Amino acid sequence: MCGIAGFLASKPSFSQAMLAEQASAMSDAILHRGPDGSGIWVDELSGYAVSHRRLAIVDLTEAGHQPMTSANGRFILSFNGEIYNFEDLRRELEQNGLAPTWRGHSDTEVLLAGIEAWGLVETLKRSYGMFAVALWDRQQRVLSLARDRLGEKPLYYGWQGAGDARSFLFGSELKALRCHPAFAGEVDRGALTLYMRHGYVPAPHTIYTGIAKLLPGEILTLACGEASPRFTKYWDLASVARNGQATPFAGTPVDAVDHLSRLATNAVQRQMVADVPLGAFLSGGIDSSTVVALMQSVSSDPIKTFTIGFDEKGFDEAQHAKAVAKHLGTDHHELYVSPQSALDVIPSIPAMYCEPFADNSQIPTYLVSRLARETVTVSLSGDAGDELFGGYNRYTMTQRWWSKLRVIPRPVREMVGVGLQSVPPGILNRIGNRLNPTKFAQLGDKLHKSAGVIDSESVSDLYLRLTSAENAPTDWVIGGSEPPSFLNGNRPNLSGLDSVSEMMALDAVSYLPDDVLAKVDRAAMAVSLESRVPFLDPELVEFAWKLPIGYKIRDGQSKWPLRQLLYRHVPRELIERPKMGFGVPVGEWLRGPLRGWAEELVAPARLAAEGFWNADIVRGAWQEHLAGQRNHAGKLWTVLMFQAWLETQ
Repeated sequence: MCGIAGFLASKPSFSQAMLAEQASAMSDAILHRGPDGSGIWVDELSGYAVSHRRLAIVDLTEAGHQPMTSANGRFILSFNGEIYNFEDLRRELEQNGLAPTWRGHSDTEVLLAGIEAWGLVETLKRSYGMFAVALWDRQQRVLSLARDRLGEKPLYYGWQGAGDARSFLFGSELKALRCHPAFAGEVDRGALTLYMRHGYVPAPHTIYTGIAKLLPGEILTLACGEASPRFTKYWDLASVARNGQATPFAGTPVDAVDHLSRLATNAVQRQMVADVPLGAFLSGGIDSSTVVALMQSVSSDPIKTFTIGFDEKGFDEAQHAKAVAKHLGTDHHELYVSPQSALDVIPSIPAMYCEPFADNSQIPTYLVSRLARETVTVSLSGDAGDELFGGYNRYTMTQRWWSKLRVIPRPVREMVGVGLQSVPPGILNRIGNRLNPTKFAQLGDKLHKSAGVIDSESVSDLYLRLTSAENAPTDWVIGGSEPPSFLNGNRPNLSGLDSVSEMMALDAVSYLPDDVLAKVDRAAMAVSLESRVPFLDPELVEFAWKLPIGYKIRDGQSKWPLRQLLYRHVPRELIERPKMGFGVPVGEWLRGPLRGWAEELVAPARLAAEGFWNADIVRGAWQEHLAGQRNHAGKLWTVLMFQAWLETQ
């Protein structure tokens, strides 16, 4: 895991020294992604410069140094990530007489040799891994950028500047692009509106005008003198999902668990290859416990596992993780953190994420990454199990709701919604507390949420509304509008999928890369820790999409195949409990220790001067939250994370 950054000038009018200086500044901004070394390569005649920050994982010698030149001298590669099957690719090249004289044993050198032999597209199709690639073809004077299949590794790009200073910038993080003199840094209000809806900026958008995220499974090519890049898809989740559902797994449910066991074990073994200490995050839930169980099953030594605990009731899973670790015999490390320890992380979040990001589990994710980095350099996680095997409760809940709503004429539903919203939520909350404070907690908030989705036009419209932090984001953002995204107006082709599978696929192309994987990447990289996700192994992903939905959600139980696999290693009673998540009590903190910090960020004069937020709406939500009339924690955290990010610009 490393960091890359660079640029291609529209006119090669800069000296080699100046190009190197600019590339060096971009590299220095992402030092945390690669503290073990750095490199710069410059093509003065083309106006191209690329940098690399190295976190040494495989081949710790200078033979793994980047940017790396291919054996024939044609290609220059700056590469962030890992190719887990590089040994297989190396043997294939050797057996076919296509291998160069090897200088070392890094996956980077194998990747370059593959590009020489098979071309970039074919090499990426053969490569199992997580990566962001910047490839310069010296012969054709063409830049190619590529991203892994599911979007584990980030890559940003875009034209900035004007005239002779116009340059095409790219990098692993936006903070690298910001260091280039051509970078403008104008906030995109459309992206801000999307952010207010989702709590993250969905790809291909970024918070900056003119800068985009490369999509997962995509290759961008730009030749010298060209104004617009070209895009090629070498892998597409929507196609995999459609093909999988069209040709489903034909075996029994038990056969499916057996096949999953083989694929998952192979994936874990591939991702345990490293020349540095390795471990795993362990929450005690199904996904992380499965990964750890498989790691321990193929290891002769105790696997190092890491868990963060909280004293707040309802937010602590450390005791469950400890029980799983004890049963599996891992070398377990846990740290109970105080509320103050978690609060102390907040000032560093805006710089860590480099664009606004409001998933509050970013805090414990950073803390567990920091704990792990004290002992290991690589840590595996259980992310993506929910998106592949139907783990989120919202999938079946949305389906149930829609089955009831669809039989009621929409005009009737609209009237009911208006009627519910006419009663102040504070009154309904008080009624709920008097009736049964446990059963009817936040009754008004829940009914108003229901009123906002009751007139949905389709199951996908209902799902979008239920998963949105705010369903009227244009009311919050001054001059805001919602550009198309995968979830709204630019949906991928998911024909032939049932409604639950469609929701899972939409999560896999948006929520997974833009929230879950971005969260883990930034938190881990902030402490120079490489994170790996075995469930995103291509063979495992393609198999998961071949499973009928009845195999994934069986007898009312989500993630059925994963559960059955895990029960072969861990007793059922250690696992079966309500899903808890990995959040923190932001709502209470905003009324308590974070109140002063938040008040300063949403002060009326400040909001008016900055001109991004509708001050009346923000202040109204803030006052209602403070008074305990409504729980606006999610919406307020979204605003506050932008405000805190804005301070860093």
